[in-house]
Parts: sequence; C-alpha cells; structure tokens
Amino acid sequence: MLEFYQQMAQALRQDSVVLATVVSVTGSVPREVGAKMLVCRDRTIGTIGGGAGEAKVIRQALEVLVTGEKQVVEIDLSGASQRKTQGVCGGAMQVWLERWSGDEAIKLVEQIIEVLSSGGCETLVMPFSGDLQPYLEVGDNEPQRSQSRAEVSTGVRRERRGGAFREVLMPLPTLLIVGAGHVAVPLAAIAAMIGFRVTVVDDRAEFATRERFPQANAVIAQPLTLALTCALNSQYVALVTRGIQHDLEALRFLLKTPAKYIGMIGSRKRVHLVRQQLQQEGYPPKVLASLYAPIGLDIGALTPEEIAVSICAELIKVRRGGTAKSLSNAVTTTIFT
Repeated sequence: MLEFYQQMAQALRQDSVVLATVVSVTGSVPREVGAKMLVCRDRTIGTIGGGAGEAKVIRQALEVLVTGEKQVVEIDLSGASQRKTQGVCGGAMQVWLERWSGDEAIKLVEQIIEVLSSGGCETLVMPFSGDLQPYLEVGDNEPQRSQSRAEVSTGVRRERRGGAFREVLMPLPTLLIVGAGHVAVPLAAIAAMIGFRVTVVDDRAEFATRERFPQANAVIAQPLTLALTCALNSQYVALVTRGIQHDLEALRFLLKTPAKYIGMIGSRKRVHLVRQQLQQEGYPPKVLASLYAPIGLDIGALTPEEIAVSICAELIKVRRGGTAKSLSNAVTTTIFT
C-alpha cells in the first residue's frame, strides 16, 4: 500500500484521478476488501482483479473522472447463465469509485504516506455521502476488537460502517535478513516485492552494501549482536548466515524477542546441532519448536533464487494463514467427491 500511495501522489500532482476500492465481497472473488486501483486518464495503477469486471470499473471510473459523482460498481462473478456477469469466480464485489483532485487530496495522500512510512496507525475514512471528502480520523486508532485471520495477516482493518468505508492503516510487516550472502540478495528483492520492509544485517562490510541490496530499507554492516539490536522490532526473521556459530549467536538474541516468525537456513544436520546446543543452554523445547528450520517450503529449490522463492512462500503462508497445499488438489477434491 505504501508504494501504491506514493504512485498516487505522483499522479495527483499531474491530474485528477479516480480511486477504485473494493468495499464489499461475497463468495469467491479475485481480490479482498480494501484492494485498490487508481484510474488515470491514460493509465491504471494497481488492480481489483482484472478481466471483464475490472474493465467495467475502468469504464465507470473514466465517467467519474469527468463528472466527479461518486458511485458503487457492482461486479457479478457468479457466472450465472440467466444474467450478464463479468466472470465465473462464483461471488460478487462492490467497488467504490471516488475522484481525488487538487491540493487537499495531495495533502491527504502525503499524510497517508507518512503514516505508513513512520510506523504509525491511523484510520482512513471514505464517506459515501456525495458532499463529504475522505479524511484521516483523529484519535486512538489501535484496533479494539478481535481481528479476523485476514485482517491480522494484511495488517489493515477494513470495514463498511456508519455510511463510510473505514480502513486502519498500519506499516508494512518487517523482515530482518541475517546474513548478506548469495541467498540474501534474491530474498531481499522478492520480499520487498511482496510487501515487506526489509533490513539486511551482516558483519562483513563488503557484503552488506546498498549496491547489493537496493530494495532494502536498511543495510547494517556491524558486528552481529550490535546489528541485531538495531533491528529489534522485526516481525519476521530469516537466518541465512554463513555458518552454525553465526546461527547460534543470532538465535540466542532473537529467541528472546516477540518475532512471530524466525526461520533458519541449513541442512537437517545443521538444524539438529543448533537445536541440540540451544537445548543444552536451557532454551525451552516450546521455544525451540517455534523455529522454522530448515527454512522455507519444500518445492525442490536448489539455486539461491529458488531458495529465496521457497522462503518467501513460507513468509506468505505465515502472514496470510495459508495451508501451503496445492490448490489443484482442493479443486480436484471438490469436483470429483
């Protein structure tokens, strides 16, 4: 979302735009509530699912760009033969269209960017009333109710309530990559691509460089213990170090933090030796069992790039609450049982 709003700010400085936001879904649909697409006069940014449904939204958005009249677009993905539908996913979506323009819109988007960049938490309110403009809600915006698995995994609470669509904006999840070797390079690039703020730490200054990790938000070349202290608040950690002693040094520190995911690269023998040593040092079995090691999902990865994909797949699984099962198996079971 940070990159989306950064692109939105650039577009607004050139011309008016229409923000298309998925505000309601039922059944099986290609995008979640809160998914966004920006429609400009000559291009679009982002997607609300593609296909005929998105094409319909773009056509309507271009009209809103001219008239300025807010509207909801209904997208029927049921595939029902007796009515005109925009797909066969099986569900339906409502997409809210609203024109953003001028200095006030630019100022609001810049405020949103600041919230997402600084680690703050604010609520964006988009009123459905025609004469009310979007705004950031002032006050304590920390979620007060229990969140669903989808809300926790995205880091954004979204709801349609009180004549408005409300979206709690939270910073991107953070990934700490410990080790700056061959796997770390594609891992940082892919993790940034899928929506993580990335920090890379290594005690070797020749490896931990901005040139090697242009997508990272921070690259720290310091002794490992000091570097880890600088990245204390990371939610996800991937250990891709060059040896077992570095693994142990990092884990002695990291296992005492509230990180929700700590993964460690290595052979099963290496993982066993690390667990054995930490157990002898008094770390509880429950704590050691929480370690994702060997790191990643079993997709037969061999190259550094493939291993990075495997790790990122596991990061998505943990973040979104997936099962990591083949989707084709679920389809086959549904059709033939």
